Amino acid sequence: MRILALLLFINISFAACTKPNDNNRDMESQSNRKKEIATFGAGCFWCVEAVFQSLNGVQKVVSGYSGGHVKNPTYRQVCEGTTGHAEVCQIYFDSEVIAFEELLEVFWSTHDPTTLNRQGNDVGTQYRSAIFYHTEAQKNIADEYKSALDTSEAFPNPIVTEIVPFETFYEAEEYHQEYYDLNPNQPYCTYVIKPKMDKLHKVFADKLKN
Repeated sequence: MRILALLLFINISFAACTKPNDNNRDMESQSNRKKEIATFGAGCFWCVEAVFQSLNGVQKVVSGYSGGHVKNPTYRQVCEGTTGHAEVCQIYFDSEVIAFEELLEVFWSTHDPTTLNRQGNDVGTQYRSAIFYHTEAQKNIADEYKSALDTSEAFPNPIVTEIVPFETFYEAEEYHQEYYDLNPNQPYCTYVIKPKMDKLHKVFADKLKN
């Protein structure tokens, strides 16, 4: 609970600095709202997809691979750990509904950013914690957020999340898309993803789609 309280406090602090003017917001039509992309790696992309596609303001989540040196990698190649890619999700979101800072709050809260190249029993560089920023604004926000979390000792160990520029995204095979929704009774979904979803519904109920 201490970690979540600190995350919430830090998120509120960022929001206070970046909250858009209400009058300006009212003047913007629905069609002019800002459509943005965030790219996160936080272990198995099945987990990341399930979490972020549940958030209000997120329009689409696509599982895939980023950060490697092999073109058009397959899942099998990535699992071998030789392509340099991380399993990631591209998150398409309306920043007038959910801010990048709020996505980061959920990101930090739903995986362990202090374990290098590992999430639970998923081990390898493909499971590394990573933020692939698309703009300098995203980079600055992520850097400041990470620094604030480390300074506040929100986690018992230093955060090892890499914050690197986005370069290329390769969409994963079709059977990886919407995996949790289509395979809720698969053992990995039951024992690994469902506890994350239960936590999400408990802690971030106000951010979820109806």
